[in-house]
Amino acid sequence: TKRRYFLVGSNHAQTKHRVLKIDRTEPKDLVIIDDKHVYNQQEVRELLGRLDLGNRTKISQKGSSGLSRTVSAFGIVGFVRFLEGYYIVLITKRRKMADIGGHSIYKIEDTTMIYIPNDSVRVTHPDEARYLRIFQNVDLSSNFYFSYSYDLSHSLQYNLTLLQRPYEQWSSAASSTEEEVHTQSKQDSFDIFEDEGLPTKGERMVYGLYNEPYYKYVWNGKLLERVKDIVHHDWLMYIIHGFCGQSKLLIYGRPVHITLIARRSSKFAGTRFLKRGANCEGDVANEVETEQVVHDASVMSFTAGSYSSYVQVRGSVPLYWSQDISTMMPKPPIRLDQADPYAYVAGLHFDQMLQRFGSPIIILNLVKKREKRKHEKILSEELFRAVVNLNQFLPPSHCIDYIAWDMARYTKSKLCNVLDRLSMIAENVTGVLRTNCVDCLDRTNTAQFMVGKCALAYQLYALGMIDKPKLQFDTDCVRLFEELYEDHGDTLSLQYGGSQLVHRVKTYRKIAPWTQHSKDIMQTLSRYYSNAFSDADRQDAINLFLQVYQPSEFKPHLWELPTDFYLHHTSTMAIPQDRRSYTLWWSEGVLSYLPVPYDEVPCEENMNKVKVKRMNQLDESIDIYTEFFKPYELTSFDDTFCIAMTNSARWIYTYKSNDFARPLHMKCLFLICCRNRN
Repeated sequence: TKRRYFLVGSNHAQTKHRVLKIDRTEPKDLVIIDDKHVYNQQEVRELLGRLDLGNRTKISQKGSSGLSRTVSAFGIVGFVRFLEGYYIVLITKRRKMADIGGHSIYKIEDTTMIYIPNDSVRVTHPDEARYLRIFQNVDLSSNFYFSYSYDLSHSLQYNLTLLQRPYEQWSSAASSTEEEVHTQSKQDSFDIFEDEGLPTKGERMVYGLYNEPYYKYVWNGKLLERVKDIVHHDWLMYIIHGFCGQSKLLIYGRPVHITLIARRSSKFAGTRFLKRGANCEGDVANEVETEQVVHDASVMSFTAGSYSSYVQVRGSVPLYWSQDISTMMPKPPIRLDQADPYAYVAGLHFDQMLQRFGSPIIILNLVKKREKRKHEKILSEELFRAVVNLNQFLPPSHCIDYIAWDMARYTKSKLCNVLDRLSMIAENVTGVLRTNCVDCLDRTNTAQFMVGKCALAYQLYALGMIDKPKLQFDTDCVRLFEELYEDHGDTLSLQYGGSQLVHRVKTYRKIAPWTQHSKDIMQTLSRYYSNAFSDADRQDAINLFLQVYQPSEFKPHLWELPTDFYLHHTSTMAIPQDRRSYTLWWSEGVLSYLPVPYDEVPCEENMNKVKVKRMNQLDESIDIYTEFFKPYELTSFDDTFCIAMTNSARWIYTYKSNDFARPLHMKCLFLICCRNRN
């Protein structure tokens, strides 16, 4: 209507509805009312009918309408304001990319921004349109992902660890008389926790857990901050940025899904030459957490299925460093911007890793160590000193492992096989591996692929799929996995560097076709052009989207700032009151639980981050049957079961073998033999 927007949200079966009322008469403020009531289909139709009738200009005139539909959407990205009133950003098109435990993961395909105040109260500003264009430079249809029922900001291990906590740890928070017990947060549910030991009236009790997202990997957290404590948590849907891909593999006829999820950090986020090193809070540039999940696709449920997950991280060297881009050149000189003899910023960064991953943390540094003129070597020497300084205060059993290997130098050598050396490193990795080169793009992606390939062999072996934890190149399994990592690397490289990968796995295997060299040159030129001419605009868009910069009448415009340094180094503007110790550089409580990550410890601090809700076992937010099969709609098998993913079955002809990892050329030999025999 002219005075209100009404957002009607429904569950998948459209049997339960919620309604938000947004005031359109406020020119600059955001006024939202959520009655927290759950309507059935008949009730919501009656409500909309009354609104339509009550807002007609002439009540007796049947042709006029007082209520008009604006848009149909799949979720709310958030609310944003520049210099005029608020906009609401809605997802209008989506595409299913993966399925984990029956929980669907969607990619945003299209969005729309709707201005909330009506024209009669709108106070125009001459710079509003420019801010709107900058904001829309962040292409939400490019690799942003969401799920209604699965927490994408956390790893599978974290999500399932919550489910495995004993009931006694939650019983103090749960009440037998209340439907819900609220704690600090309001979050999405992702699965169930069953307690078989405390039946009520002869029935098993089922509890749902709502978990606070890990905001480091959430990209619309600031856009939802204004309404987070006002609306019901069902309205809050957190999106991640990065990559998501899924492939299907047949092993002895058993379907196996390999899922790759990359979460790009929203802290100190930006483009290649404009964001280097770390900020004063320990957040590093181009930090991406990559998780590979392997599960038996014949069983959908988390509670009954078999799942394996492995996580590794890439990120810029955690030091104060940058590159001079005043005179653009392919390799601007590297400089250390600030002396940090006590490795303060590196300590902040590795403290974050200890909290999230536990110990040991393993660093694989691929930066060059031998150069005629010091360039990358500056970073190698400084990082080594930082790790040595931090390790002297840690217990020996939890020290940071540091592996430095000049990958670029060995690539040029004819005596060294780069991938064999990476395989040896991967076999000795027992914890979370943090890989970096200078850009964390080409060399890093190849190293992560080789580590992931080694981990995949152990994952399949642990799931009982293969008889030994070894996978050879030129097999269906590894080819699918390599395709996933190539897509993963290209996507992350485009987001940070402005072009696809220049050097790929085939480059380091030295089997790349002769045409690849010309493609590499084009990718290098594309990356150089992007860095020189478009990165500044992309950085402004990221700063505005993440609300690192918030427009105001009383401060310079975004395009007038000579630098965004103080936007990303906020603590440099204040005098520190409680500077962290240089020796006890980790957060309180972290060390006492190692090697277990503090975030997964069932202690009182972490229990306060969840909400325990009494649910029926067949509740829609728990039972994924309704979401996946949609019995209330006319559906087809093709639409339901055919997610767009690469599949090893496409390479299988009529050759029958018990060896799923057979070399691909065996198929060709078989066809030739058949033709000759006939």
